[in-house]
Amino acid sequence: MPELDPSRIMQIGMGFFASKTLEMANARLYPFWADLTEALKSGAPQNETKHSGAPLFAKLYEAPERLEQFMNAMSGVSAGNFKAFAQKLDFSKYKTLCDVGGATGQLSCMVVAANPHMRCSSFDLPQVLPIATRKIKEAGLASQGTPIGGDFFVDPLPKADVVTMGMILHDWNLEKKKVLIRKAYDALPRGGAFVAIEALIDDARRENAFGLLMSLNMPIEFGDAFDYSGSDFASWCREVGFRKFKIIPLTGPSSAAVAYK
Repeated sequence: MPELDPSRIMQIGMGFFASKTLEMANARLYPFWADLTEALKSGAPQNETKHSGAPLFAKLYEAPERLEQFMNAMSGVSAGNFKAFAQKLDFSKYKTLCDVGGATGQLSCMVVAANPHMRCSSFDLPQVLPIATRKIKEAGLASQGTPIGGDFFVDPLPKADVVTMGMILHDWNLEKKKVLIRKAYDALPRGGAFVAIEALIDDARRENAFGLLMSLNMPIEFGDAFDYSGSDFASWCREVGFRKFKIIPLTGPSSAAVAYK
């Protein structure tokens, strides 16, 4: 069997994850949108938590097969953006990165693949570590990518030159968003960078229809969560001490919002 070059392997992997994204959207997410009106009126989630009362991630993470499905789906949504980010941010002055809510370790792997001098950690709940460990090992990057278990609302974030959150901030209300931004600031050295990768809504809220629809999906999933604009991000980050900001367009409707300490 002929060997495949790394770019072809990445294309195959992204295709697999894209199929898993559609699988989750069809099997899980689509039916919840029937209750969008109730979500907007009540401010209450309309997903698995509606009748159980349990937090969404507790329900998703309680069954290994459901957790793996969710992790693969999130990898599918994020693959193109993470690959673009790994190539577009100038990593030459950095040595370490911590990806908060790192799931399968995909972002860490892509950053290391594009920037071999980097050492990355993927920080997520302990239930995710076996998946991340396996995926990072399969990518042949175990020496440069380290899964770390913890709760980002309870534990301090691992120290790093760059702290990333890929599709994490939009899961929470404003109070919790600001908590995570403060934690990122505290984990960074002077000159470090905090990066949020999201479908950032344009400041006029007139162009990024996908970002606006994603923001509608957040009440269905979390009740009081929402997506945001680059100006929103800069304003929140400025409150905790960040002073310089940049928006890096990635793929489709998504961007990387960067705040420098």
